[in-house]
Amino acid sequence: MVWQEYNLLVSYELGDLGQAREDVLKILRALGDQNPTVRRTAARGLLGVRTALDPRGVTRELRELYSKDPFSFGTTIKWIPIDLWVPSDLEAMREGVMKLRDRIGRGERWAMVVEKRRYGRHHKAEIINELAGLIEGKVDLKAPEKVLRVELVGRYAGLAVLEPREVFSARKPHA
Repeated sequence: MVWQEYNLLVSYELGDLGQAREDVLKILRALGDQNPTVRRTAARGLLGVRTALDPRGVTRELRELYSKDPFSFGTTIKWIPIDLWVPSDLEAMREGVMKLRDRIGRGERWAMVVEKRRYGRHHKAEIINELAGLIEGKVDLKAPEKVLRVELVGRYAGLAVLEPREVFSARKPHA
């Protein structure tokens, strides 16, 4: 499987790769995807997932599942939908953001989150400076309506424009 096929990233407790993979498979099958793909990534503690389900719908359903059975998440921690994969150089990331920026309305408040794993080419501040100018609207770090996520994993960057509640964390399930 190539990176471009992952539409979810799932972080898990270090040392629990096999159990985390089983937890993700069990959850996605319970939600209706009988043939998801779950693979280890270049970064420890992070799985690449391909589901036939809408990844945003998955994270919404995870909140409901958590309220019924918080122990069903096992070793998984955070579930993040991904819209687009690009190489992790600044020019490719700029082009990717240009493709996604219309998902943030002109009047919407937004923020950017940059997570780096096995990536040392650029500092977070440099990435934010390069990409933030491509998006109109008011930056609001405390209560954004949309979040541009840049998930850097080695040579690739997963990009997504999400509402804050479209990322699920078993550590902060109601956030």
